[in-house]
Amino acid sequence: MSVRGVVFDIGNVIVRWDPRTLYAEIFPDPAERDWFLANVCTMEWHARHDAGITFAANRTPLIARFPQHEAAILAWEQRWWEMFSGPIPESEAAIEAMAARGVPMVGLTNMSTETTAGTFAMSPAFAWLGDIVVSAEVGLMKPDPRIFQLAADRAGLAPAELLFIDDSKRNIDAAAALGFDIHHFDDPATLHPALAARGLL
Repeated sequence: MSVRGVVFDIGNVIVRWDPRTLYAEIFPDPAERDWFLANVCTMEWHARHDAGITFAANRTPLIARFPQHEAAILAWEQRWWEMFSGPIPESEAAIEAMAARGVPMVGLTNMSTETTAGTFAMSPAFAWLGDIVVSAEVGLMKPDPRIFQLAADRAGLAPAELLFIDDSKRNIDAAAALGFDIHHFDDPATLHPALAARGLL
């Protein structure tokens, strides 16, 4: 089958997100910052938000364990938007161009329902996506094969007819195993050529 549509990851594909953007301000010392993100507000801890746990419920036991870091833990929610550094222009341009051509597009993201509205307001590109599958809304997370199939269903296409774009190699590999065409988004400059090579632009 030829590729007819696209499934986009969101964080670091459409908008840039990095906790270090915020925590560089809270912990100017790189060693202290690295320790905090490796031992307190870890990606494993944050994944519970994407699974549907609220920020309030998730931080309570963490503050109990690390009371000396209460302010920094609270900042994960209270200053959440400072982790973003804006949309990725190459992705915005590609999405707008494909929308003009009628290419089916959906989003697929591991994300908390508490942050979706603010995230989707960051770029007009989100309005061009036909649907967005959010992990916390559907009770599934990448790289679970079921959430990839759900995205394909929302797009109305078979996995083999879809190009999946993500910055995570683990998610890319999971999608490939299900028959998706894949593009590992590790450099925005490679997006347009990847789409053009498949006749999507």
